[in-house]
Amino acid sequence: MEGLMLARVLRDLERHLPARNLGWVFPDETTAALLLDGVGNLVLSYRPPQPVVFVSRERLRGDPHNPFQRFLANRVRGDLVRAGQLKLDRVFVLHFAGETGFVDQPPTRLLFEVTGRNANVLVLEEGEGFGGRILQAAREITGSRNRFRTVRTGGTYTPPPPYEKLDPRTLTESDAQALAALPTGKWRERVDGLGPLLGAELARRANLAPNEAPAARWPEALTALRSLVTDPTVSEGVMQEGAREAARTEKAAQLRKALREPLEKRLTLLQNQLGDVARAEAGVDAAAQDRREADLLMAYAHGLEPGVASTVLPAFDGSGEVPIALDPQISAVQNAEKRYARARRREEVYERLQGREPALRAELAEAQERLDRLDAAPLEDLEALAATLQAERPEKSAYGMRFTTPGGFEALVGRNNKENATLTHRIGRSLDYWFHAQGYPGSHVLVRTGGRDLALPDLLYAAQLAAAHSKARGSSNVPVDYTRIKNVWRPKGAPAGQVHYTDQKTVFVDGTLPEG
Repeated sequence: MEGLMLARVLRDLERHLPARNLGWVFPDETTAALLLDGVGNLVLSYRPPQPVVFVSRERLRGDPHNPFQRFLANRVRGDLVRAGQLKLDRVFVLHFAGETGFVDQPPTRLLFEVTGRNANVLVLEEGEGFGGRILQAAREITGSRNRFRTVRTGGTYTPPPPYEKLDPRTLTESDAQALAALPTGKWRERVDGLGPLLGAELARRANLAPNEAPAARWPEALTALRSLVTDPTVSEGVMQEGAREAARTEKAAQLRKALREPLEKRLTLLQNQLGDVARAEAGVDAAAQDRREADLLMAYAHGLEPGVASTVLPAFDGSGEVPIALDPQISAVQNAEKRYARARRREEVYERLQGREPALRAELAEAQERLDRLDAAPLEDLEALAATLQAERPEKSAYGMRFTTPGGFEALVGRNNKENATLTHRIGRSLDYWFHAQGYPGSHVLVRTGGRDLALPDLLYAAQLAAAHSKARGSSNVPVDYTRIKNVWRPKGAPAGQVHYTDQKTVFVDGTLPEG
């Protein structure tokens, strides 16, 4: 049900307000009908995905089918005094006066979100506008179902986010001229209260194709729009076409929602990786400082007293004295070697990340462009983007991440202790190969060879996977042990993922993911 249709129902209802409440009936578990004196039954059907509200003169019956309907019958009492719509959105509220009696019932508001698959009916405490405390909700929406908006009994109701659209009830000729270049079928993007059905009906009444812009015929489009405000009914042919368009619109909305989260995550990841490049660049200056201090320590090591926590040495260029903090547990030469090693690590990290910076910036621009196109993209483009993102996702198995070695063997990498244990003790066969970074917590890597030996490129590939998925990630010359699965066992009483092994060999690789 679209905004102008809802406005028509409320406009007809308001002529009879205030109206005496003659009681509630419930034809089924998602329909409530309020019998109003002189009006008939105000029927609220809130079953997704096609909720609707209308007035019926038919005799309706039915007792409450669930706790919400029982609460509605007992708590929402008294005359219906006012009705209001949120702009021309598919949200309206009914104000009830309450009643006095054996048990007094205070005034309440009944809010109906006539919003497709998110349809909901809420009983709110007395108040103005569209906010307030929720006394009871037909559908509880928790954070596990919707992380952006929750609807809980006892919580505070938050209306849909505000938006800016033209009101067709007050649309001027200059407004219509501004829309003349927009296809009539897309006027609903700029004009409030229109959805797929009324958008198609607008094109029919204006004698235009939905994808045709009115141009000089904008007065005809304006006349058609004003007629929709007065009579928002839809012809049978448009109803069928509009239903198809509504289904496409709903599918596009679902795809946009599904695609936005991975695109935003990708964008955040790339921004963080570029931040790593900037931090590594700053580390180069720290590496230069480490080298200067190390050179001074090596030059003056013979004159330094052991066990001191700091010293001051003259700079080589005569610019003054340089204060240097020392580890008193080791010698001056060892302090210098420690600085040299730290400087090398920082320089290696910067060189590695600097090489990736152009690719990261290109990926960031592509991800940002995809995100920017999301809102305006038609269904076909959204489906193509979804297929592209699916193809770009790394292949995963039921247990562990899956890679393929240069020789074509399957390599599985555990993502947690449980998967490590499963790969090593259940998936792996006795002659398969097992890899793990020596002395570092990390993933078990299983290469399924079927008893065949591994060539050196396969060994180095799997070893890099083990190093890159360990605490040694990003380091150089990481020792990685490998052996056959038959030589790996879990000690009695040890937690999942903890093993002992024998007959291992060791290779040294960089702690970065292998290419390809």
